[in-house]
Amino acid sequence: MGVVGRVRTTVWAAALGLVVGLPGVAYAEGSAPGPLPAYRPADGAKEIEGKPSTADAPQIDPGSVYQDRIEPGERLYRLVLGKDESNVYVSAVVRPAAGAKVSGGDGVEVEIMTTAGSSCPGSTGRANFGYDAYPIGAAGVRWGAEDRECAAAGVYYAKVTRTSAKGYDQSPWPLEIKVQQEPGRGAGVPTTAPSVWPSGSPSLPGIEAVPRTGGTGFNDARALGAGVWRDEVRAGQTVFYRVPLDWGQQLGLGAELSAATMTKTYGSASGGLTVSLYSPYRSLIADKDTSYDGKQAGVTLTKTPPVAYENRFASDRTVQPVSLAGWYYIAVTMGSKVAEFTEDAAPVPLTLRLEVAGKPAKAPAYKASPAAGDFGVGEEDRAAAKEGLTAPEAAEAAERHSTMRVVAVAGFGAGTALLLVLGSWMLLGRRGRGAAAAG
Repeated sequence: MGVVGRVRTTVWAAALGLVVGLPGVAYAEGSAPGPLPAYRPADGAKEIEGKPSTADAPQIDPGSVYQDRIEPGERLYRLVLGKDESNVYVSAVVRPAAGAKVSGGDGVEVEIMTTAGSSCPGSTGRANFGYDAYPIGAAGVRWGAEDRECAAAGVYYAKVTRTSAKGYDQSPWPLEIKVQQEPGRGAGVPTTAPSVWPSGSPSLPGIEAVPRTGGTGFNDARALGAGVWRDEVRAGQTVFYRVPLDWGQQLGLGAELSAATMTKTYGSASGGLTVSLYSPYRSLIADKDTSYDGKQAGVTLTKTPPVAYENRFASDRTVQPVSLAGWYYIAVTMGSKVAEFTEDAAPVPLTLRLEVAGKPAKAPAYKASPAAGDFGVGEEDRAAAKEGLTAPEAAEAAERHSTMRVVAVAGFGAGTALLLVLGSWMLLGRRGRGAAAAG
């Protein structure tokens, strides 16, 4: 086998290895489980320190991700935006420590403000905890075309607020801030909310499950497509997945926990299973929980409306975020109280059933490509979903593919040069023999 063949085989073997190694973590019989996997921060995230006052608020820019820490209270960040009718989304993800004590009213909120201190209309997003402390995200938005108060170029502030009731965890938590920009709309894009859309309960598939291990957060969420997927979770663990939804497509989602290895005759945990769905800009669309008794539990979310630009004009908070094509994120949590009556060393089987309904529709007219803001669905996204790649794995596979192409081109060039050299030798040999015969 030549050099090019060996490189190609190695690259594809490595790429396949990303998929083959997907089943959940197995534990040796009788061994104690290690700590739960930690949330993976975004690669290249910049360290920043938000301030309680606008006077010293640090600047954050579209296209960047930042790392901070937040105690209960407010943190402010400065945005400098142009009058280009673009929409700017600022998301905040908080990561409580494992076992942190939270109440149902605790959570995170993001608000976009003017320099006069007024809130931009429709800008505020919020997410609350359920029964457990797990990573949650919320997003605020500056509407560049719809809001007269916030359409002007200039300085704005993103205010991130962490709420915590008295008697609950007050320690600082890691905070991840991501700023995304959607270009201004072109001519002919709808500006009124849809009156109706296809709805109803999802038609969840019942085919054989395929193993896919979830990620620790938004940055390493495992890609999924329509189908049935199998994973394993432990008490207190949250696993993340991502699904590419194109314009016009709907997502139906169901999750179920199978039987656990019981350590008590009976047990039950309120919020033993929680499922959350997030938009491409990390805004919470819907969440739902149910109790778990160690035997069986299931949650089914209402099917989303078709992804449509005009959904952002709807009054329904579960419809508004379904207004951009891109990666939609699923977070599944098994409650920490499940550990009180199950064996933690034996992870519980988790099954996800996904329906992706509708064919991709034509994208709305934009003044520029939305891909720069991590919006839209391309062929590489569909390939990542088919292969079950996380974003870091997809980037690594793309780099390997690029390297393979370079090596292949180099190999082709070397082969061509060798043929030219051989051809020259043969030609010179013929000329030499001809000259000798003439003499």
